[in-house]
Amino acid sequence: MTNNFVFEKDIAAKKIRVEREFNAPVEKVWKAWTDPDILEKWWGPKPWIAKTKSMDFTVGGVWLYYMAGPEGQKFWSHVKFTAIENGSRFAADSAFSDENGTVPPGAATGHWDNKFVAVGNKTKVMVDLSFDDEAAIKMMVEMGFEGGFTMGLNQLEELLNSYNDIL
Repeated sequence: MTNNFVFEKDIAAKKIRVEREFNAPVEKVWKAWTDPDILEKWWGPKPWIAKTKSMDFTVGGVWLYYMAGPEGQKFWSHVKFTAIENGSRFAADSAFSDENGTVPPGAATGHWDNKFVAVGNKTKVMVDLSFDDEAAIKMMVEMGFEGGFTMGLNQLEELLNSYNDIL
């Protein structure tokens, strides 16, 4: 694993900052974050897997997916893309939903801002995640977001190192 990894949480400010450097060009890392077939291979901590129902990677478009657990559990998420700068940045609002993408009233929403920067032949990914209220960030922290997201990023690194032909 790379030594260039940062995970900072500021509960009072309702923010999480993650930085990770990958030994792959920005085009491959971008594709791994934006192509649902590749995203499913690393998004979520094992033994959980992501399964996409639909993805429209455009501003205003939605990624509707669920996390499938080892005992048949399904936790749906609705991700609405709010900004896209092709190859360098995208932002999205994410919330738990039902299988039709309906987000319950008052559901906690995470506001993701993901940046991809070329550093030579490597890529630095910077994720800024913010929440509207303190209860939402506390819920994410208590659910194990740090460990789960870190595991997913480790899986992405393995994928980038092992499957250069599919990226």
